[in-house]
Formats: sequence, structure tokens, C-alpha cells
Amino acid sequence: MPTGANPKREREFKHLEKQFRQEGRYPGREEEVAARIVNKQRAQQGETRQTRAKADGDGELPIAGYQHLTVAQVREHLDGLTSAQLKQVRNYELAHKKRKGVLEALES
Repeated sequence: MPTGANPKREREFKHLEKQFRQEGRYPGREEEVAARIVNKQRAQQGETRQTRAKADGDGELPIAGYQHLTVAQVREHLDGLTSAQLKQVRNYELAHKKRKGVLEALES
């Protein structure tokens, strides 16, 4: 596993590798295939440096550094946004993190 993977991804990697060995799938390449699967999941969820840089650099969201903010920090920024910007944040949240606290704040 690459440096920077969270404990959940480490567990997934070990589980996949063990499962492949038990099933006899990908003989001699179990570790490589498990790492590729987990890395693909990390990229899709925005957990890699490359995807974070891409998300930070596109400037689509009205809140700077949104991807790295906590629920409380996001709530602080919502007051000054227009309805179109709130909709944009809501769509992003639904597509990515799906945090209940943020979605509830956006609904009210």
C-alpha cells in the first residue's frame, strides 16, 4: 500500500490479498491486484494526492478548500452563499462525501 492510505484502506488491502490467496486467484500477483483495486477506490473517493490537487485546483465550489473542511467549518461558510451556490455545494456533497451534518444544514 502506498504511504498515506488510511487504516480502512489498509484493512481492505489485506482482506483482498488474503481472499485472492485463499481462492487461488491471480497467483503470484495477489498483492499487486489488491493494491490496484484499493488505489482505484482511493482515487474515486478523492483520497489520493493527485485527485485532491485536481479537486482543489478546479475552483468549481464557492467555498475555498471545501474538500478539507469539517462539517462545522462548512456550516460556518453556508450563510453567505446564494441559493445557486448552496445547490452546487449540495450536489457536490451528495456526489462525494454524503455527510449528514452538511446535508442537513443545506436543507434548512
